[in-house]
Parts: sequence; structure tokens; C-alpha cells
Amino acid sequence: MQIIDTHTHLYLKQFKEDVDEVIERAINKGINKFIFPAIDSSFMKEMQDLENKYPQNIYLMSGLHPVSVKENYKEELELVVKSLDKHNYVAIGEIGIDLYWDKTFLKQQQEAFEFQIRLAISKDLPIVIHCRDGFDEIFEILDEKKCSKLRGVFHCFTGTLEQANRAINLGFKLGIGGVVTFKNGGIDKFINQIDIKNVVLETDAPYLSPVPFRGKRNESSYITYVLSKLSELYGISEIELADLTTKNALKIFNL
Repeated sequence: MQIIDTHTHLYLKQFKEDVDEVIERAINKGINKFIFPAIDSSFMKEMQDLENKYPQNIYLMSGLHPVSVKENYKEELELVVKSLDKHNYVAIGEIGIDLYWDKTFLKQQQEAFEFQIRLAISKDLPIVIHCRDGFDEIFEILDEKKCSKLRGVFHCFTGTLEQANRAINLGFKLGIGGVVTFKNGGIDKFINQIDIKNVVLETDAPYLSPVPFRGKRNESSYITYVLSKLSELYGISEIELADLTTKNALKIFNL
């Protein structure tokens, strides 16, 4: 059984002491590929160091996270552009709109999102979308930029069935992680109405640990709890679900 964690931040300080053990635990459970989303330029060295250490297992995205969109966002975007000429990235991400903490930089977040969509289209790369309290704003931009090359993943999808179908119709897969195991997560009520060909697995480690680890540090090996819950909801075996979602990830990220 091969599983891909399509969204994991194993380069963050939460893993500084034991990242090798974390990766080993995951590999021992069949998770043999890890895709690292970018946050901003301050994390690129840590990401690349781990990729160099595990070149058969780790793949990187480049991009500017919406929460990192501040006064210097244009400089950060320039660094994203330059990074694409120096390295093979599998996606532009994670990018999008986050209005949960602060709406101060909404306009700049929108500009950064649009800029990075254009960049992804020009490089023929998928995008990985971070959306928190920003579905309307994100769909408005995606509708405007819609084209055959626009594709990717709605990471940590927590929207409604209607929003899920809208995302899929725009060419996106749904990234499903620990939230599907939560009692009041919401998506467990309708996810089996979504064709499995539109789903990829993720952890968002160290965040959003699945039950029974909710509130603790998440890690890539815990993706098996997401797999188990989805297997139950779809009524198919874990092996079949792993196979189908892995094929989806291999295709979208061109691995």
C-alpha cells in the first residue's frame, strides 16, 4: 500500500528534534511521499535541507502563504518567481485567502493570490489553495482566471457540498485530512457523495491531528486514521482507497 501525504510541514520547528523518526514512522506505514507546501522565504532552507536528505521521498512547493502576506509581500513574490528558475517544484502553494485572524491585508492577499495563479498557469503547475473564511473571495478570483491549465488542490477542505462541487468543476481536487475524523467537522456528512477521483489525502502536520490525537502534534504517519475514516465513509477497503487517492495525487502533482 502506497500513500502520499500531499500537504505536510515536517520542516517546522515542531519536528526539529525528531524529524527523521517521524519520517521513518510514516515510511514504515506505507507513506513514502511527502509534499511540503511553502509558507514564505524564511522556511525555504529547512525545506530544501530535508528534500536533499530524502530526495526519493520529499517534494516541494513554492509560494507565499496568505497569512505571510504583509507589507513586504511584493518582495516575497519576487523571491517565489526567482525560486522557480532555480529548482523543480511540483506546485505553487500554499496560496489563497485567510480572513480568520485578520482582514487588514485582504487586498494584498487577493493581489498575491492572483499573481501566483498567473505564475502557476505560465509554468503549467498546479496550485494548492489555503482557504479560511474566504470561499467567496477565492471563488471570485478562480472564476475570473478559469482556464484549462488552472488546476490543483483545495487543501484541508472544510466547505459545504455545494462549495466542494464548485471547486471540482473548476478543476480542483479536495485535500482531506484530520477534520474528517472530527465529531463536528462537517465534511464527513457528505464526502461520500464526492467521487473518490476528486480526493487526495493530507495531514497538514503538525496541525489538525485526527482523532484520537486531536489537540496533539500531528505527523504524517497519522494519515492512516484519515484513510480509515474515509474507507468507512465510502464503504471500500483501505487498500483500494489508498490506491485511488495515490493515483489522484501522482497525476495532479505529476510525480
